[in-house]
Amino acid sequence: MVRTFAGEDSMAAHSDDAVLSAAVALDGQGPSIARARHEAAAFLTRMRSEHGVPVSQRAVEVTQLVVSELVTNAQKYAGGPIVMDLRIAGDLVEVQVWDSDPVLPVARAADIGRVGQHGLEIVMALCQGLEITREPVGKRITARLALTDDPRGGPGGW
Repeated sequence: MVRTFAGEDSMAAHSDDAVLSAAVALDGQGPSIARARHEAAAFLTRMRSEHGVPVSQRAVEVTQLVVSELVTNAQKYAGGPIVMDLRIAGDLVEVQVWDSDPVLPVARAADIGRVGQHGLEIVMALCQGLEITREPVGKRITARLALTDDPRGGPGGW
């Protein structure tokens, strides 16, 4: 199920006051990761075409990568339903992933010899902000990503 919400001002030009968001319920099974990536790309494409939000192709691809890492971890460690919320917040897209596992993830020290378990490192390297919060049931991870590329060539702000 995908629900999209648009604030009253969103049908005109993009406004900082407009709330542009979508919620996606995932069952936590095999195709959830691919579906989450698809929904994130479709959301950003819709925001660009229907609401005039400036979104670079790089932002779409980076968002898909972050969504993939967060949903993969939720599917692997929580093993149940997952909720992904996407929201435009100024010049950022917020990606929130909720799962039922209360254990908070911890980024491990970089180790080029380690196979796997680099997902949170990747997410932290790509996003402008990351919050991990325990919820009454489970946890919520929020990653904030730039919608446009930085003129210096890095993803927004590097």
